Amino acid sequence: MVDYRKIITIEAGKRGGKPCIRGMRITVYDILNWLASGMSTEKIIEDYPDLQAEDIFAALSFAASNEKF
Repeated sequence: MVDYRKIITIEAGKRGGKPCIRGMRITVYDILNWLASGMSTEKIIEDYPDLQAEDIFAALSFAASNEKF
C-alpha cells in the first residue's frame, strides 16, 4: 500500500483546500472520477504526464483511508 501522506497535499489556497497530488492542481476527486468513468491508469498518465502510477495509488489509498461506512 502506498503511503499517501507523502503524495497527497492539502493547501487552503489551492483548489479550495481539496486534497491534491504533490501540490499540483489535480485532486484526488479528479483521479477517482476518471477511474470511475472507466479510464485506465495508463490512459490517465498518458493524458496527464505529470502523474505517476504511484500518484493514482495514493489517491485510492487516501480515499479508502478516509471513507466512512
